[in-house]
Amino acid sequence: MNKLLASLIAGLFVSGAFAQAPAAPAVPAATPAVVKAEVKADKATAKASATEARIDAKADAKVEKAVAASGKAQAKAHDKASHTKVKADAKVAKAAPEDKVAAAAKAEKTDVKAEAKADKAVVNAVAKTDKVKVEAQADKANAAIASAAVKAEGKADVKAATVK
Repeated sequence: MNKLLASLIAGLFVSGAFAQAPAAPAVPAATPAVVKAEVKADKATAKASATEARIDAKADAKVEKAVAASGKAQAKAHDKASHTKVKADAKVAKAAPEDKVAAAAKAEKTDVKAEAKADKAVVNAVAKTDKVKVEAQADKANAAIASAAVKAEGKADVKAATVK
């Protein structure tokens, strides 16, 4: 029983000692230089974030425009090829019976050329769109890097102001 009582009393003294000790070291009050540096850093960060958002929006708009133009170009190419095929088939239908075989061969050749031309136009449109997408991603990445640099610079300025 004596041991139990002794440990309880010891615990009471230990808890009393902990209660009197400060919980955390005192933080020095912010100096005017620190406050000024924080305000300047916040302003620069806000400006950098706004610039990054503007660049991102511009890049997204460029990509949307390129995708729309690509779709239009592809549709135009397929439409032109289809129109060429219809014309060639009409010539075959109008051809005299003895010239039908030659006209059909010529129409088939025309169809293949029209299809190849349409495929080239599609490939070019897709390549152009991909190029715009890559450039937009690069613009976004550069904006993010610049924004992160401004934020880091602001943190460094605040840290430097606390040392002074």
